[in-house]
Amino acid sequence: MRKLLVLVIAFMATVPAFSQDIPTKTKKKFDLTNRAGDHFMIQLGFNSLQGAPDSVESNIKGLQRSANIYLMFDKPFKGNPRFSVAIGAGIGTNNYYFKKMIVDIGATGTALLPFRDVDSAQNYKKFKLSTAFLEVPLELRFSLNPEMPNKTFKAAIGVKAGTLLNAHTKGKILRDANDRTLNDNTVKVSSKNFFNTTRLAGTARVGYGNFTLFGAYSFTGVFKDGVAADMKTLQIGLTISGL
Repeated sequence: MRKLLVLVIAFMATVPAFSQDIPTKTKKKFDLTNRAGDHFMIQLGFNSLQGAPDSVESNIKGLQRSANIYLMFDKPFKGNPRFSVAIGAGIGTNNYYFKKMIVDIGATGTALLPFRDVDSAQNYKKFKLSTAFLEVPLELRFSLNPEMPNKTFKAAIGVKAGTLLNAHTKGKILRDANDRTLNDNTVKVSSKNFFNTTRLAGTARVGYGNFTLFGAYSFTGVFKDGVAADMKTLQIGLTISGL
């Protein structure tokens, strides 16, 4: 017992001396005096209507383009400037192109949004559905070197909430059932009646320097409940941003 007590006392006596020999790792300090606190974030991408029924999916034409622009305010964490939180405001737009289909958002007297297949009737050579949202994005960001944000790896996750500003369709070049041109007029119809006027989406970005790949998935449907199938927007594209 006495030997065990002597060993314990000897071990406890050596711990402080051993700990003094271990070098302490100093936390790297970053100079962010030249780092901008606000910046524009521009996103160019493509849409995909998730959950669209086959009758709609088969009439979607080409690449569904989108564009977003936000003014963002970035606040680095004091404890670890590699991380920051950013909030902003801006406009998010989505375009959906259809072939030989008319989305009649101006229809009245019906509870359902008409998606009219006009393959064997008068149709538009070009027809698109467009939406524009006022959005507030919120991001949690990581930058490997916050002193040089335009020359380092970066990533971000977040959410964005928005309210619908405008929804419209545009048809160009009316044709008959045999695709012969009847006139080259442009017909535009604006209405929010069938649309979900609020949008909540999850976002993610990853890249290097001023360029990152981004993705956004809408948790809310494009249209109101019960007026059409539950279709949600998946957006993928390129972000140009200082931070």
